[in-house]
Amino acid sequence: MSTVRSSRRIERAGVNALRALLEEHDHIVQEIDGGNDHGEDMIVNFTRGSKRTPYWIAIQVKSGKKYKRVNGYAIPVEDHFEDWRQSRIPIIGVVYDMKKKELFWVNLTEQLRSVDESPGWVQVANTLRLNADTVDAFYTEVATYAGDARMRIRAASQEDALTEAVRARRGLDPETAPNPLFEGLADFALQYEERIRAIRKDLIRSLPIQILVLVMLWEWPRQIRFVEGSSDFIHPVPWVLSLYSFMLFMALTVFFEFKAGRVPKETGRWLGLIAGNFLWIPIMDPDGDRGWWGTTWMWAGILVPSFGIKFLFISFVGFARDRKKKQLQSDI
Repeated sequence: MSTVRSSRRIERAGVNALRALLEEHDHIVQEIDGGNDHGEDMIVNFTRGSKRTPYWIAIQVKSGKKYKRVNGYAIPVEDHFEDWRQSRIPIIGVVYDMKKKELFWVNLTEQLRSVDESPGWVQVANTLRLNADTVDAFYTEVATYAGDARMRIRAASQEDALTEAVRARRGLDPETAPNPLFEGLADFALQYEERIRAIRKDLIRSLPIQILVLVMLWEWPRQIRFVEGSSDFIHPVPWVLSLYSFMLFMALTVFFEFKAGRVPKETGRWLGLIAGNFLWIPIMDPDGDRGWWGTTWMWAGILVPSFGIKFLFISFVGFARDRKKKQLQSDI
């Protein structure tokens, strides 16, 4: 039957104390299973305001009397010198004083990058306490260092970010190294990723409106010329603006219906019919028509927006009123 090492209780005391402290302050902790081949016990994703940040750290935890020194503590480097100094996320060393029940920390990556050869041990000052009073300052200092050293991890999901953080602690990777030109934009995108995702969906939904606007802009001078060539009594600019405004309002109605999860078949058909006819006229008669054909379209361009906008309002306000009535009746 296998036995449990007596030293395991001491080792776990530090890990448990640190994990409890970090999770109490809403930071995300993932312990590293197995033999800990790179010399760390956990990977931590800092949070701020209940949101993930792009700052990740790996932590080596030590507990016991052998790490105590006269003026503080020390963490052995052993064969982790290159791993810790070349890591793409900060490697933090933490010593747990079981007698005092206190945690002390040091930035191993920062310390080891300042030397060319392994010092054997890294000193941990007894002034660098890590507790409920200092954990925010700990976050600020480490996150500032990570930001200045361009040590950020970005991913769409927590799982992907953790996978990247695990890779990052193994050293420099030119294939995934950050591009300084886009660091600020990437930080912004990560901070507002949910909002950006919603905007992207809306942009996709509004693609027909964007196409319609581009066609209208291209058609504008042709519409003006058609009106000028078809009538001496109608001013072309108000006529075209009225028609365009109505078509855009119909397009917006269709957009918001889709956003609400409904398919506005009738409104979509009418929009297609009106836009298809009025936008095709200047192609058929680029210089206008002073006969009955041109006169008919001049009157149509006045009457359709006038009656159409009223019908649109009456219809959709009525639909909304009926939906609210049904909702109120179901709540009673």
